[in-house]
Amino acid sequence: MSGRPTPRVILDEGTAPAPRLDFGWEVQVAPPVPPARGWSTMALIGLGAAVLVLGFSLLEAGNFVAAQFAQAAWLGWLTLAVATAGFGLVFVAIGRELRGYLALGTVDRARAAVARGDPAALRSALAAWQAGLPEGRAKPGDLGNMPINAACALVEAKTLAPIAQDAAALGRAAAVQAFAVTAVSPSPALDALVFGWRGIRLVRQVAALHGFRPGIAGTVSLLRRVAVDAATVAATDVAVDAAVRGLLSSRLAEHVAGEAAAGAVAARRMMLLARAADEACRVLPR
Repeated sequence: MSGRPTPRVILDEGTAPAPRLDFGWEVQVAPPVPPARGWSTMALIGLGAAVLVLGFSLLEAGNFVAAQFAQAAWLGWLTLAVATAGFGLVFVAIGRELRGYLALGTVDRARAAVARGDPAALRSALAAWQAGLPEGRAKPGDLGNMPINAACALVEAKTLAPIAQDAAALGRAAAVQAFAVTAVSPSPALDALVFGWRGIRLVRQVAALHGFRPGIAGTVSLLRRVAVDAATVAATDVAVDAAVRGLLSSRLAEHVAGEAAAGAVAARRMMLLARAADEACRVLPR
């Protein structure tokens, strides 16, 4: 009995936790902040054409009003009132377009401030973004008296996370509509038309959740932000749809299941489009 070895108890006296494995995946996935650029060639051409059309229209309207005054005073005043009302509505629409387009710059300014580590600029951008949130949306409140990391966490938890949930709900509703329309539509061209209209409407709805009210120019800018993600999703879905159709041998089964698969692909596109639009409108990167 004395020659039998006695068991040893090995105590793990280490109190420090094991180090976290950090592969830097979030840094690799985060999109880079593009450098600031001036007006593009197409933008300058479009702006010049708009100035020419609007300017010559004003000059022509002024000459017409002067000619009407030469015929009769009451006729001149009536023509002036009509021209003023018409051009006033045009300028109001232009101002609304500019406000909607420039409001999207808040996202770029906030993300640029995060990238270069500028707390003052980030607080200013967050304050401007918070002022534009719709009524009824939970707001983080005053962020000036807390550390910037705590402020970003509060914005994420109190505002951005609920907005992401609402955007996902909008995406699911649009997915149901896209599935129904694609499954019963007799023409692929009609599918593309309905999907394009519903996708643009979905992008505008998600932008409204973030407090943006984009017009035509703002919607085009948002679509440019999500274009890469949408193109990747579309290419993947085309391959999946082709594979599903190729696996089916029966013509009737291919038609029925193929239309169902096309509807499921369209629904998936809508949900991913809602997610991509939410990412494009987020004032803070994930």
